[in-house]
Amino acid sequence: MLPGTINRFQIILASNSPRRKELLSGMGLQFTVHQSGIDELIPESVPLENMAEYFARRKAEDVAQCYNLANTIVIGGDTTVLLDGELVEKPQNKKEAFDMLGQLSEKTHRVISAVCLVHHNKTLVYSDTAKVSFKKLRDEEINFYINKYLPFDKAGSYGIQEWIGYIGVNRIEGSFYTVMGLPTHLLWDMFKELITK
Repeated sequence: MLPGTINRFQIILASNSPRRKELLSGMGLQFTVHQSGIDELIPESVPLENMAEYFARRKAEDVAQCYNLANTIVIGGDTTVLLDGELVEKPQNKKEAFDMLGQLSEKTHRVISAVCLVHHNKTLVYSDTAKVSFKKLRDEEINFYINKYLPFDKAGSYGIQEWIGYIGVNRIEGSFYTVMGLPTHLLWDMFKELITK
């Protein structure tokens, strides 16, 4: 399958994430953005391991209500960061960002990125996990990164494709793009499953 097969459909990205937009463009896909309006309150009934899939589905289904799905595919995505079995959320301010990056320093954490596709009467939801290890991050490095890149829209308070990833990450097990927020290899297989069945 080539991008032209997918681009026959109207592709809607239910996210305004610059990273997801960049990765979809890199895959050769033509799409428009329709950001979901769901709240991101975390329900206690959903295990942390399934949180990304839960929100990816909610975002996609929320936006899908606005379209005739006969020739439309809606993409929802979400990413969670887990450290020692605990959720590391998006920071609300510089202090929270500093504390989060301090916690990630010299440790390995898991990044779970999920994708949901909604088309016609079909919904597919899958996720992919990567492990990321940071070397020791010094306070001045953390402060420089936070002040320059303002990572307040990022789970775990960092973007691996930014400066802190260049200088701080010393090991990745899994897909780099999963850590960025969209497991592109998984998404491609999902398109195949959705379109060819």
